[in-house]
Amino acid sequence: MKTITTTKALEAYCIRAADFPFVTVDTEFLRERSYYSKLCLVQLALPGEDDDEDAVLVDPLADGLSLEPLYNLFRDEDVVKVFHAARQDLEIFFIEAGVFPKPLFDTQVAAMVCGFGDQAGYETLVRKIVREQVDKSSRFTDWSRRPLTDAQKTYAIGDVTHLRGVYTFLEKELERSGRASWVEEELQILTRPETYIIEPEHAWKRLKTRTNSGAFLAVVRELARFREAHAQARNIPRNRVYKDDALMELASSKPANPKDLGRSRLLLREARRGDIADGILAAIKVGMDVPKDQQPRPVRSGREKLQVNPALADLLRVLLKARCEQEKVAQKLIANAADLDALAAGKRDVVALTGWRAKVFGDDAKMLCDGKVALVAKGSRVETIPVP
Repeated sequence: MKTITTTKALEAYCIRAADFPFVTVDTEFLRERSYYSKLCLVQLALPGEDDDEDAVLVDPLADGLSLEPLYNLFRDEDVVKVFHAARQDLEIFFIEAGVFPKPLFDTQVAAMVCGFGDQAGYETLVRKIVREQVDKSSRFTDWSRRPLTDAQKTYAIGDVTHLRGVYTFLEKELERSGRASWVEEELQILTRPETYIIEPEHAWKRLKTRTNSGAFLAVVRELARFREAHAQARNIPRNRVYKDDALMELASSKPANPKDLGRSRLLLREARRGDIADGILAAIKVGMDVPKDQQPRPVRSGREKLQVNPALADLLRVLLKARCEQEKVAQKLIANAADLDALAAGKRDVVALTGWRAKVFGDDAKMLCDGKVALVAKGSRVETIPVP
């Protein structure tokens, strides 16, 4: 298989790719030692059968290689860019170059729409559709080391060569079922910048706290804000700054000076001095000075915030399962537990009531909530009937 290590060779391949209806794409990366993913390899394959020419590895770590020809191909709307489980790949390209591949096709999303279940893994699709086995023995290797082994190359190229057959099958299935627009609607979320941008001021919302005190949460917010901004600026994992349990300890003890900071049981040694220590002390002071009317409120779960009718929520789960089995579409694409709880609490600003989801589930769900239909079992099926 061919490995591209120069911009000229990549440009030649991408110019050739522009004459084809689609190209399959995958990446290998590392994230254990950085905040942002480090791109280590890009795999590309064209619809042809000559894998010596049609399937290539691109080495972004090669000296002097620019990925701009690839980004130009991503911008070419005449060529479909096919990924499987594209989210992490798209994050890399968006962070690196501010570009999203267009048009985009994600075989994992398409497989869920086509009845392959909630967890449509690549290995499963290759086995069921292409009738091949995927060698995953090199999945957890260090992709930043050079030279790559033959085993790594074989593993990596398989992620795009088999993907061609998976894509061709799913595209035809979507055309047959008339569900291509369903996939397009889902993929719009994947190509929104806000999907990949983590704002430091919102970082505290991901943390679990044991108190609802606004004063405590104000300090948590500022400590989480500083940690996220520091990690982003230095491209290091947030836990390398300080871990969640250390953050909670600091929010409770509220050290006021370096001596107090030194008494922390959970803070890493590196965080007790220098920029991190200064940032911690400053964040605590800012958090403690937040006026009461500006203190954050706890982020509660859906059932805590809503007056959920549990019996209705259970009926909605039955309806969702029945509809998804009948339509052969993954439940997680339609609604999750929080969505069903919201419906059972009287909320109507739920995504399950919009777009294609409304036809599959949302319209009947709303009538069930409004008492206009009831559920009945007819053999192995569950159906709705009008309420007199």
